[in-house]
Amino acid sequence: MLPDSLRDTLEDRLDITIDGVASVGGGCIAHASRLETEGAPYFLKYGDETVARTFPAEAAGLEALGEAGASLEVPSVIDTAPPDGDRPGFLVLEWINSGRKGRRFWEQFGSGLAELHRYAADEYGFERNNFIGRTPQRNEWMDNWPAFFRTQRLEPQVALARDEGHWRPAWNDPLEALYRRLPDLLPGAPEASVLHGDLWNGNFMVTAVGEPALIDPATYYGHREADLAMTELFGGFQDRFYEAYRDAWNVEPDYDTRRDIYNLYHLINHLNLFGSGYAGRVEQVLRPFG
Repeated sequence: MLPDSLRDTLEDRLDITIDGVASVGGGCIAHASRLETEGAPYFLKYGDETVARTFPAEAAGLEALGEAGASLEVPSVIDTAPPDGDRPGFLVLEWINSGRKGRRFWEQFGSGLAELHRYAADEYGFERNNFIGRTPQRNEWMDNWPAFFRTQRLEPQVALARDEGHWRPAWNDPLEALYRRLPDLLPGAPEASVLHGDLWNGNFMVTAVGEPALIDPATYYGHREADLAMTELFGGFQDRFYEAYRDAWNVEPDYDTRRDIYNLYHLINHLNLFGSGYAGRVEQVLRPFG
């Protein structure tokens, strides 16, 4: 049931009449619903301050991805607002009808992601800090990629893991060795591509015409291989996706080493979010540096 205060606000701000509300599954942070109106359906997320603080950053990320003009669907941002009194904060997006993968879905996705990555900035970072899941993500603009990845990605996650009691003392020496080697292991000034930032197999969908769409980003400008790396972290992307990406824009040698370093960020984040079940994978990435 949609709170009356939220219904009234949405009808007033969007100049619509909400004819029906249907719960939408799949999210683990916010309430999600489909709004039925006379004009068009909308996708609605809403929640209290803890949840709603992520909405402006998500909206900014979707807008940045959409501005890239790549051949990947990105839902348009309709409206967002923080909580006000007893009314929860909300994010309203264009509704994208879902369907089944088309015959060339993975090829379209791979080449479309390479196309997206061609949209670049002059430095690494983003216009605002945002979130990776529920975890704050720093995006201070920097002109050195290894320094950015250390200070804006790895160090905050490690500090949080230590604060939460998830970090193991045995990891300290390998971590420091990794930090020392980052300038040699990562390129100093790769193209600052616009990234989805959280590109696992739960953060894309299939449109009604069988094509890929991007949702739930943690957008920033960085090395494009960071997006590719995360697609491999939990699987679910077919070989045709990677072949199409590389046909459009090949990766440099030693990608496998960089992939594991980039995914260390996400593994420590999952350690912080979900606990010790991810400790083994964190240790596996750090072990070669011990």
